[in-house]
Amino acid sequence: MRQASHHRKTGETDVKVAFALDGSGACEIDSGVPFLDHMLHLFAVHGRFDLNVKAIGDTHIDDHHTVEDIGIVLGGCLREALGDKRGIRRYGNAFVPMDETLAQVVIDISNRPHLEYRADYPSRETGRFQTELVHEFLDKLAIEGRIALHVIVHYGHNTHHMIEAVFKALGRALREATSIEPGRTDVPSSKGLL
Repeated sequence: MRQASHHRKTGETDVKVAFALDGSGACEIDSGVPFLDHMLHLFAVHGRFDLNVKAIGDTHIDDHHTVEDIGIVLGGCLREALGDKRGIRRYGNAFVPMDETLAQVVIDISNRPHLEYRADYPSRETGRFQTELVHEFLDKLAIEGRIALHVIVHYGHNTHHMIEAVFKALGRALREATSIEPGRTDVPSSKGLL
């Protein structure tokens, strides 16, 4: 089973994540940040990952530390669950429309972490969630997961729809990149190492 569980406790947050790549989309999420719960649920369902998240954070200040630390812990779980990366497709690409919005996520499981993020949201918040936290989450996921992650919101005018399309596309692109390619047993790199 390609799965991992991590726990991170700091003076600001206490985050536990269990993550399975070869799942069915089953999830149980309680981050203390309702909008993030919704987005992580979409990520798990559309990626067919099993995901459990339990987080307690200093959300009385704001949601920043909790969102950031969940990205860190989930990224670490992803890296561990991938193991030696033998047989994976390595690359993933997904376009997802959400009504008037079109988002694209492209992934390379390269062991060279990078986030390229192109999104211009009409609102600084959706509900009480600050849209800048999407970048924080994705950046930490890319760094700790050691992936190159490109996120492009091509267009849209509803902030909720735009972020929702990003998380759905993230699930689908990551599912493709982490899936096992039939007949492949090596590491997908001319260097022999990722």
